[in-house]
Parts: sequence; C-alpha cells; structure tokens
Amino acid sequence: MNDFLTEARARGFLHQVTDEAALSARLQAGPVTAYIGFDCTADSLHVGHLLSIMLLRLFQKHGHRPIVLVGGGTTKVGDPSGKDEARQLLTEEIIEGNKAGIRRSFNSFVDFNDGRALMLDNAEWLDRLGYIAFLRDVGRHFSVNRMLSMDSVRLRLDRDQPLSFLEFNYMLLQSYDFLELHRRHGAALQMGGSDQWGNIVMGADLIRRMAGAEAFGLTTPLLTTASGAKMGKTAAGAVWLNPDRLSPFDYWQFWRNAEDADVGRFLALFTDLPLAEVARLSALQGAEINAAKKLLATEATALLHGHAAAEAAAETARRTFEEGIAADTLPTVTAALGTLLVEVSVAAGLASSKGEARRLVQGGGLRLNDDAVTDPLRVLRQDDLHDGAAKLSAGRKRHVLVRAG
Repeated sequence: MNDFLTEARARGFLHQVTDEAALSARLQAGPVTAYIGFDCTADSLHVGHLLSIMLLRLFQKHGHRPIVLVGGGTTKVGDPSGKDEARQLLTEEIIEGNKAGIRRSFNSFVDFNDGRALMLDNAEWLDRLGYIAFLRDVGRHFSVNRMLSMDSVRLRLDRDQPLSFLEFNYMLLQSYDFLELHRRHGAALQMGGSDQWGNIVMGADLIRRMAGAEAFGLTTPLLTTASGAKMGKTAAGAVWLNPDRLSPFDYWQFWRNAEDADVGRFLALFTDLPLAEVARLSALQGAEINAAKKLLATEATALLHGHAAAEAAAETARRTFEEGIAADTLPTVTAALGTLLVEVSVAAGLASSKGEARRLVQGGGLRLNDDAVTDPLRVLRQDDLHDGAAKLSAGRKRHVLVRAG
C-alpha cells in the first residue's frame, strides 16, 4: 500500500506533501481514506481536472479508499484560488444540474462498488451550519493574519482587486469539510492542485486542534503543456469529459494533437500503461512519436469512454487522415449557404477569431474538401456539399463536417 507515494512520484503527480515520512508510515500501516473536492461550476469536469481524477484512481489502485467530494455547498461561496475576480454566483437549480453532470465524469475512473470509494456532497453539512455556532466552534481556530498570507487572498489584495467577505470564508469551509470527512469517514488525507496547498494545510491543522488527530495534505503540480498553455484549454474552449459536451472523437483528437515534448508526461499521468512502457514510448523520435501519440489518444479515450469508443475514434481518424475519407463521425457544424468560410471556421472551433481564420487562409492552412481556400471572402456554396456535407480543415489534423442549414 505504501507503493502509492512511490508510483505517484514516478508518474509525476507529487508537488508538495505534509510530513511525507509520517504519511508514508500511515499508508504502510493499512488502508487510508483520502479525498479531493470538486466544485459544481459547470455541468461537466474537463481535462484540467483530470490530474486529480487520475490521482484518486491511482490511490484506489494501491488499496486505499478515495472520496470524491462534490461541492454543492462551497460552490455557493466560490473559491478565490487562482482567480482575479469573484466567480459568478450560481442559483440552486444550476448547482443541482451541475452536480448530476459532474458525478457522471467519475464513473469511468473510480470504482464505487461495495464502498470501495465514496461520492459525497458537502452541502449535506454546510447547508445546516449555524453561523454563530460555526464562528464559536470553528472560526476561533483561524488567525486572520495567517488567512491574509494565503496566496488566494494575498495575490488578490496585492493587485488591489476586491475580495468579498463571502470568498474570504471559503478556506474556513474547505477546512471544515476535511474535519467533517475525518469525523464521518476517517479521512486522513486531503489531495488537490497546488493552488489548494494553503487550504489543505489549514484543514489538517483544524483536525489537529479540534479532533486531536494527525491529518495530511498532498498536492499535484500546476500542469501546463510544453508550449506553456494551460492544460485542457484549446482555441475552441475547454476539453470536456462528458460526451454530451465533447464527442469521444474530439477527445481522442485532443490527445493525438499533443506536442511531442508532452507525450511522455501525458502517458505517465493520464494512462494506466506501466512505467517501463511509458519510458520506451517516450524515447521514440521523429515519425515514430506519432505512434506513441495515437496510443496515448486511444488509452486516454478508453479510460473515459470505453475501449469500443476509443477504437472507433482511432479508426475514424485513420480513415479521415490516411485515406482522405470524411467519415460521418467527425464533429459537425451547421452553416447557411453563403456564409464566409472564415466565419464557419470560427464557429467550428478551427480558429479562435476571424483574424486568425484569415491568417490561416493567407498561409494556406484552411482547406475545404482537401483543397486550399485562397480567398478570405470565399463562402460556403451548394456545390461544395457532397452527400450533404463538406469537410473543412485547419492544417492536417483538425477537421469538421459542415452541413447546410
């Protein structure tokens, strides 16, 4: 069971750990319960959350019990960590809808059968808190001086950006979550992204003060691509996990389009492949790296959508890019005849703006039915459609079907 820390470090999951020697001993002694919280700010999680999800999966693989904590309560407050301004407050109805979507994101990664993992909602205890009682019992253990030193607060204040009293309370509620999960389910470890370090440490301290018990924290590194882009963001927006937000084919394509320098890291973090195989694939050079990218795409997609969907996506890509066939399973957009192709390319997510689309045209990168578009004023015409659709491409790897509507 102690192998969790060893493999987590080898795969690149570890950034900071509180008292690693003591945590290692605790993990060696028997199964440990750990949790990660996910607020309900959208109806699906995205690839930016995947590092934490895969960490829970690895934790369970080594015989421990993970808790997925859905933030039905904390979403009503809003986490200021890493934000320059307050999050938009969501209604109860939107939060409830987002909860249902988020829960679906985990079923492929974590085994909840027979209590091997738990999915809980912090609204269960946060919604029932009495304000005065909470201040007297919990709030007295927090130093405002220390709270002001936390990155989530200090960075906002240093930039003279407002921080509401509502947001200022977030770290108290997150710490209280850790205490409640310790009391109710024996949780001894909270994990999360590096931006949560201060909140996690304060939660462990609250458990020591109020329960007289030892608790631990562990964070993952901030993950960016080799070019410095934020993980899980593309010109078309977030890379969603739920299939009603992003098709399995588009998800496969996201991983297939990984930068060469990222392939080894991504194989270690986002697949279950043995580390020896990851090392072999990471050493590939030149054209051979494409085989590793395809394997990365198929393995990552299989974890989320199943092997059948992953193989279908790989076959669609092969037919489209190697045989030149625009398969019906490509992502589809609808555009009226007479619409500028530069506008269609923006709507399809092939370009982030009309200016970028025009630059694609100037550089020969925008293609319609595999022919370069040379005129930025070119429009979609009836004779462009074959079997009711045309294939619009940006470069060699990104393609959509355009249907007239």
